[in-house]
Amino acid sequence: MNTPADRQHLVDVYHALDAMHSWRGWHWWPEADPFEVCVGCILVQNTMWTNVERAIERLKLANALTPSAMAALDHADLEELIRPSGQYRQKALKLRAFLELAGQHGGFGALMAIPAAKLRPILLACFGIGPETADAMICYASRQPAFAADAYSIRLYSRLGLGPVASRDYHLWQRWVLAGLKGASPDGWGERDLLARYHALIVMHCKHLCLKNRPKCGDCSLVSRCEHGSRVTLGA
Repeated sequence: MNTPADRQHLVDVYHALDAMHSWRGWHWWPEADPFEVCVGCILVQNTMWTNVERAIERLKLANALTPSAMAALDHADLEELIRPSGQYRQKALKLRAFLELAGQHGGFGALMAIPAAKLRPILLACFGIGPETADAMICYASRQPAFAADAYSIRLYSRLGLGPVASRDYHLWQRWVLAGLKGASPDGWGERDLLARYHALIVMHCKHLCLKNRPKCGDCSLVSRCEHGSRVTLGA
């Protein structure tokens, strides 16, 4: 359960992250093509984003980064185009399943227009789409409020001693973040844009500073709030 202190901490962390990372580029903010976002959400599973970028570029060069063009591809050709993303055979099947799902709902645009509360279970029923992928699609492609409580989010908040730190449950963390940010509007962002930007900042922070191993605590303005960082800077 959130407390007023939790809510203030979440907003304070947002401002700190924004100050540290707002200058960095983010591949899904804010003008990214919705279909490209969904393809990226599937391809990024179990790989680094740099590998996804290579696969996306190959799809673009083949003029295959639209629902109709991708659906028309020979399956072997699709596998070859996305090979840099790893696990390309499985991911090709996942992309096919997603294209079929879109077709069943009147096309990609119509699928993304479904209200989030209805869209989420539809996405989760599709082969290859789990909670994190579904929530990223809703937030960044459908452009509706959602928060992907991924491993980066859990790492950051746990190190700061915030949230349900004894748990790794995705939905528990997601509920905690959403409840804590409800009604918040730092920098005047609406709900969807705040959640999208906050998640982006967390990802950038954990990729560049708050690393899983050997975090760069000396470069982090949140170090005084962080038990792990305090140990590092004190030489404990």
